[in-house]
Amino acid sequence: MMIPRHLERRLDKAIGDSLVVTLTGPRQSGKTTLARTALVGYEYVSLEDPEQRVLAVEDPRGFLGRFAGKVILDEAQRVPDLFSYVQGIVDQTQRPGQFVLTGSQNFLLLRQISQSLAGRCAILHLLPFSRSELAREPVMDLEHIGAARGPEDAGGTSGGLFRTLFTGGYPRIHDKGLDPQDWLSAYYQTYVERDVREVLNVGDLEAFGRFIGLCAGRTGQLLNLSSLASDCGITHTTVRRWLSVLEASFIVTLLRPHHRNFSKRLVKSAKLYFVDTGLLCYLLRIRSPEDLALHAGRGAVFESWVVSEAIKSFVHRGLRPDLYFWRDVSGHEIDLIVEMGGGRLLPVEIKSGQTFNTDFVKDLSWWRQAGGASELPGIVVYGGDDSFSYRDNRVLSWRRWG
Repeated sequence: MMIPRHLERRLDKAIGDSLVVTLTGPRQSGKTTLARTALVGYEYVSLEDPEQRVLAVEDPRGFLGRFAGKVILDEAQRVPDLFSYVQGIVDQTQRPGQFVLTGSQNFLLLRQISQSLAGRCAILHLLPFSRSELAREPVMDLEHIGAARGPEDAGGTSGGLFRTLFTGGYPRIHDKGLDPQDWLSAYYQTYVERDVREVLNVGDLEAFGRFIGLCAGRTGQLLNLSSLASDCGITHTTVRRWLSVLEASFIVTLLRPHHRNFSKRLVKSAKLYFVDTGLLCYLLRIRSPEDLALHAGRGAVFESWVVSEAIKSFVHRGLRPDLYFWRDVSGHEIDLIVEMGGGRLLPVEIKSGQTFNTDFVKDLSWWRQAGGASELPGIVVYGGDDSFSYRDNRVLSWRRWG
């Protein structure tokens, strides 16, 4: 049975409000399945199909004229010239939701949208499964979590923490019960290398593979572009270009520093995370959940998961995530700052330990005293199963996050 996606509600609204809807995200995140299941009555055509692509390239007007009703154009970035013809049709018909475009190469897709469909297109992002989707729970509401008081149940996610991190969220692994490492190995070679090389025209596959591996090893760390370039044997400019495409391809995400200055100089570099911890474990050569439990990178993998789950809670509701971190030069740090609107900030500390320690709230207390206080309590997300209040903070089990 198909696991319901939180984005479906936002997709339903978008097709009633916008002339064109674009559904993008990493390959194999479930975009085609969601579109074909949720959009009843839509015709479907994949532009990955060489025959369909030739028809669209050689006679775009005739190709689009075949569809009397509403249509899903899958992997639409494969035929860039098609966007101008779509624009002409929707400008004439003014029918909301007439075209739904899906695509995995976000970098190319958004460029075509900005050139031809600006102001006509709603853009939605579908990422791999969140924890709450896998548990068949409502989407995480950070506003509610931040305001919650008192004890909570541990939640219904099946499997332990390290199995959850190791498996990741790509739908096919869960739908088919596949071995995560086997599937992710093929996924990396088939999609990550192919798609990114296609966009970047990378000639040296070995250098690119080394670059992604080095990025995995720097998960949760401040991004030093010069060090990354030196270790990889490429230029600083190449690092920037490769990172931007990895980010646009939903492989990595960069968490920027929050700039509220508490009379201390702040660190300005971004922090690097991977969107899917299963892929991260594959790149780190972690071979089992048991290996992850003992691995030196366990904390970084958990931190990446917490950040990714926060991102999913926003984008699967069609919202832009306002997520940051905060660190000063004295070493005080808040792992995640969530801007909740109205100037309110939700500070989140991330600890992979499975037993709560009062040191977990040390930086939250310091942050408040230094000028970061808000009406929202601090949050500690940790690797244990119990959730409770501690002083002015909420201590949340990983089973309640995401």
